[in-house]
Amino acid sequence: FLMTQAVGRHMIARNGGRIISISSQAGTVALRGEAIYCMSKAAINHLTRCLAAEWARYNVTVNTVSPTFIHTDGTAPFLSDAENRKATVDHIPLGRIGETDDVVGAVVFLASPAASLITGANLLVDGGWSVA
Repeated sequence: FLMTQAVGRHMIARNGGRIISISSQAGTVALRGEAIYCMSKAAINHLTRCLAAEWARYNVTVNTVSPTFIHTDGTAPFLSDAENRKATVDHIPLGRIGETDDVVGAVVFLASPAASLITGANLLVDGGWSVA
C-alpha cells in the first residue's frame, strides 16, 4: 500500500499514469480452506476501487488483473498432481490452465491507450471460473 501511495503521488505530479495490481480470482470467489488468501485478494480489489475513485481526477487509472491458476514454478507442484489438475480444469469453463502470456496480455491492454477510460476495474483472467 505504501509503495502504491508513493507511485500514485509521482503520477499525480506527472499529471497521469497507470497503476495495475495483480490479484487473483480468489478475491471474487470462495475457495475452501483459503479464507485468508481470498480475503487478502479481495482487499487488493477494493483498494483498487478506492484509489481509482480518489486519483481519477489526476488522470491516474487504477486497475487490477485477477488470474486463475497459471502455469508457473509456484503452481507446478500443485498442478503436477493429476487429481488437483483435473479438479482445477473442471472449474474453468474454457477448459485449460492459464499461461503467463494470458496475464501479460491483460496488463498490456490496461497499460495501453485503448484502456484510457477504464479505472477501478478488476479484469478477471480466469477462463470463466467466476461465472460458472
